[in-house]
Amino acid sequence: MNLADMLTYADIGQLSNIANHYDCDAKRNSKHELIQSILSKLGRREFFEEQVSSLSPSDLRFLNNLAFDTRTGYSLEELTAAIRQAAELEEKEDQASSNKKAAAAKTESPREAVARYRRSGWLFNGFTHSTKYLFQVPSDMKERFRDVLRERLHRNLQRLSDDPEVYRDEQGLAAEDLMLILKYVGRHDIELNQEGFMYRRNQQQLMSTLHISEPPITKGAWRFGYGRSCIEYPDRFALLYDYAYAKKWIRENNARLILTESGTALMEEGNQVSVIQIFRFWLRLYKGAIPNINSLVYWISQCARDWVTAASLYESLGWLIRPFYYDSPQNILEQRIIRMLMHLGMLRIGESQSMGTTYKMTALGLKAAEAGIHISDSNDLIL
Repeated sequence: MNLADMLTYADIGQLSNIANHYDCDAKRNSKHELIQSILSKLGRREFFEEQVSSLSPSDLRFLNNLAFDTRTGYSLEELTAAIRQAAELEEKEDQASSNKKAAAAKTESPREAVARYRRSGWLFNGFTHSTKYLFQVPSDMKERFRDVLRERLHRNLQRLSDDPEVYRDEQGLAAEDLMLILKYVGRHDIELNQEGFMYRRNQQQLMSTLHISEPPITKGAWRFGYGRSCIEYPDRFALLYDYAYAKKWIRENNARLILTESGTALMEEGNQVSVIQIFRFWLRLYKGAIPNINSLVYWISQCARDWVTAASLYESLGWLIRPFYYDSPQNILEQRIIRMLMHLGMLRIGESQSMGTTYKMTALGLKAAEAGIHISDSNDLIL
């Protein structure tokens, strides 16, 4: 439902509040005039851009989350939790800079923020009996917000005029390596340790059969939050392993890793594994640690349609990323998202003598990122 529709259903009290917020010139007792004046003001592109530009980083993070959320309604508790989450980064920055005055000035509670978003026309109560206690966001406001934010993110990007001297492209290799993993499991007697993971010698033997080999995990490194097996296996292999496990192609049985009947059937039929399905699985798998991963992948695709420097991409997007325990925003962007996109064939990583590390999305990556913003929070195939 668009803004015009929601204004039509809104009561005159909320319409007056919105009109007051934007200083609209309309009779406060005429619903028709209020709606027309609000639409006229918010419909002007330059005015809307000014409003978005005046928002704080926490406001932008919150609205960015809403703009990519596939749900049609939110409870008050869900909104206040999202507002609190979006404000965390700002609070940490203030504490780190010892900016006590700024921290003290931010006394707005999440509920007060919800009221402010209602006054500014971002949130409306539902209009049916089943949705009257939920909040909704106008669809066209989401689209316009994305358009304005896209322009903002592009401002600081540093682009390359030519291709970098060398670049890495792994298109097609993830799906092929997944089949090689199944092949190895089917042909070997693989013993698992007490924690249920392969011994290092099996990991090394298996890795040697893959197109992309990763070194085993070093002892003592903290690893959690990125899937069932990331604690013991390197990132790319852990994703492929978790996907095969979730699809029930492999099973851990009596301290052994075995190929299941469905895994055997897949191998015998010679069917290709869809990298898009692995991509969708990855988005859901990493969402616990990176709640806004869908929007981040989308913004990477919008920023890196052509070759851009790694430093400028982080400068543009870093403020949207929350740290995850010891994982810094920069590490999350570079290791958890960019590198995994490369492993999935969605992005190329280049090295330029003059510009350093650079990124560019592949055609498959652009298509997948666009589709990714429509993926719901369904738990299909999550471990």
